[in-house]
Amino acid sequence: QVQLVESGGGLVQAGGSLRLSCAPSGRTFSSYAMGWFRQAPGKEREFVATIVWGSGTTYYGDSVKGRFTISRDYGKNTVYLQMNSVKPDDTAVYYCASTPVFRSVLNMKAVVSYAYWGQGTQVTVSS
Repeated sequence: QVQLVESGGGLVQAGGSLRLSCAPSGRTFSSYAMGWFRQAPGKEREFVATIVWGSGTTYYGDSVKGRFTISRDYGKNTVYLQMNSVKPDDTAVYYCASTPVFRSVLNMKAVVSYAYWGQGTQVTVSS
């Protein structure tokens, strides 16, 4: 069974930075794309960013464009989310997700497009 393990969450002040990491554990698997979603209390899960593993093409949610950067490390099979200039509205549980199959650009930001999920890591931004 594929498991995704996130790390790097925590408490950060507004305007600061944080880096999240995600790597699969368990059996080896190939991924078409890996990404990050977030969910704040009482809100729906929201797309943050995703990266196509082979090409490195990236997509971002409107609320994080210009502040967050997603990247991958081929050798470590790890995806990162660099969060800069964080705001209190960025407070949420951040989930790593992966899809092993091709997804169109239109579907890349949809929760249902991702088959594998991590347990989530809490990010809290204080004002």
